[in-house]
Amino acid sequence: MSAVEPEWSGNRFELLVQSVTDYAITMLSTEGIVMSWNAGARRFKGYESDEIIGRHFSLFYTPEDQAAGIPALTLAAAGQQGRVEAEGWRVRKDGTRFWANVVIDPIRDAGGTLIGFAKVTRDLTDQLAAQEALRRSEERFRLLVQGVTDYAIYMLDPVGTITSWNPGAERFKGYTTDEILGQNFARFYSEEDRIAGVPTRALETAAREGRFEAEGWRIRKDGSRFWAHVIIDAIRDPGGELIGFAKITRDLTERRETQLALEEAREAFFQAQKMDAIGKLTGGVAHDFNNLLAVIVGSLDLARQRLAAGADVSRYIDNAMTAAERGATLTQRMLAFARKQELKLQSVDCVALVRDMADLLKTTLGSGVTIETRFPLLLAPAHADPAQLELALLNLAVNARDAMPEGGRIIIEGAEMALLKDQRPDLSSGRYVRLSVIDEGEGMDAETLERAREPFFTTKGIGKGTGLGLSMVHGFAEQCGGALTIASEPGHGTAVSLLLPVAPQDPAAKEMAEPGDVLAPSGEPLVILAVDDDDLVLTNTAGMLEELGHTVFQAASGVDALRMLEEGNVDLVITDYAMPGMTGAQLAEAIEERLPGLPVIIITGFAELPPHMTARPRLNKPFKQAELARIVISAAQGSQRIVRLAAHSDDL
Repeated sequence: MSAVEPEWSGNRFELLVQSVTDYAITMLSTEGIVMSWNAGARRFKGYESDEIIGRHFSLFYTPEDQAAGIPALTLAAAGQQGRVEAEGWRVRKDGTRFWANVVIDPIRDAGGTLIGFAKVTRDLTDQLAAQEALRRSEERFRLLVQGVTDYAIYMLDPVGTITSWNPGAERFKGYTTDEILGQNFARFYSEEDRIAGVPTRALETAAREGRFEAEGWRIRKDGSRFWAHVIIDAIRDPGGELIGFAKITRDLTERRETQLALEEAREAFFQAQKMDAIGKLTGGVAHDFNNLLAVIVGSLDLARQRLAAGADVSRYIDNAMTAAERGATLTQRMLAFARKQELKLQSVDCVALVRDMADLLKTTLGSGVTIETRFPLLLAPAHADPAQLELALLNLAVNARDAMPEGGRIIIEGAEMALLKDQRPDLSSGRYVRLSVIDEGEGMDAETLERAREPFFTTKGIGKGTGLGLSMVHGFAEQCGGALTIASEPGHGTAVSLLLPVAPQDPAAKEMAEPGDVLAPSGEPLVILAVDDDDLVLTNTAGMLEELGHTVFQAASGVDALRMLEEGNVDLVITDYAMPGMTGAQLAEAIEERLPGLPVIIITGFAELPPHMTARPRLNKPFKQAELARIVISAAQGSQRIVRLAAHSDDL
């Protein structure tokens, strides 16, 4: 091994050089004659060893360089300076050119005499092409940015100093390049934004999240404001180090003004629609109420005249009462439209309810309509308000009749159905009772069907109604937890269906409302304070209570009521809810603080009261004397105050 080692040591450098393919490594004589040739030189210069060894290295240079004596100058410089490195075009055997990086080192013997040169060449053509492509891309980008006039596009350093400026920025911000370079971009913000640190937060957000976007007021050079849309992107080097920000700003002042003008026009249009709707509602309701008031006023006028003559006036009193009850029903329909009527949800036998409506339907719909009912032998009870359900079915039946001016058949059918989860987005999953009213009329086209539920939309003539029918039925169904569906085709009639939840298996028992025309129960005589800001209503309520045998004091406001309570004792307070200055609810709370246990009854003509009022006895307007008597007795019997009085009386 010791005899072989020197030979291997002497050859391994040559073997290393010969195996290199990415670099052309050659030896040159002092005159520039090629003395050696490796695989790398052969690969990208194209010459075999026997073709190039012994020839002058200048043949790798372009004719222009040869004419300028560059090869000789390069060797001379290498001999004098010790090393020469350069880049330039070189020529392959086939005449094609490549971009080369060349390093020439002088080789000297032990005595320092120049004996030749070592030349290392690398093909950088691909790198040059990439650099040139990058340069062209950067130039195109520069031209693009400089050509943009609708956007301000500029660069910031990491602290917000402006380092570039395009014509778009100059156009709508007003600064020239010389004026703005080196300034901080915060000068574009309003003084209040700068004090609030908005520019700093914008850069911090962009640095943290990579991007910041916002709209707001910005300031031009002349001090005027413009509405800007701003995007700031963080720029990082390949190592992830933040080197600055790219900021793009667009002037949206004109667009914002246009949007504001459009919104104002839209708001004005909506307001006009509201006024039109109110006009339709007012006209329809006024028509209906005027009819009712005509009956009430006329009947009472006749009753007063007949009463003076000693004649029987019961017929006229009955007519006035009937008209008033119809007015109350119309009010409930309006509350149903507003989704604000008070529902008394309970288990309703729909088959029995429709059967009990038979006479009412025949009388209302007339002889030209035949009514057919279709119900299964067993139908689960619905969870609904029976009075409102009856009103809804009557409403649908009247609509069905009006759709058949020549008469025809109306079918009222019931069925049970189950809805799966997400089967209908407007309804919860579970069991439902479907009550449908089907007519054989002309049906509705797609446009009419689309608008059928709209408030005030009606296909009937002027004075034929308010156009709230289906809207009110829809509102009732939604308050019950159900929905309204309509199916119709021109020439094939219409089917309107109410979907109502099936009543719970064991619903809490609710007493049916007692008839309002039975004799009012009297109860124990009480001292009652009646409170209402309307003199007519107050007088009427007091009169009913006095007829029941109670002693009644009257107050026109909550303040008067509290003053009277301080002057004397009463057993019960009955107050209107909607009063100026102090509502009935506020009065009840004040009474609870001063006289705990004193019962308070709230009378209201508006069903939606605050949640904390639901525990108090409540009587809805309009009411009859019997209804008033029952709630007074119920409130008095539930009062600890009355219990204490009764116990004291027993002791005596």
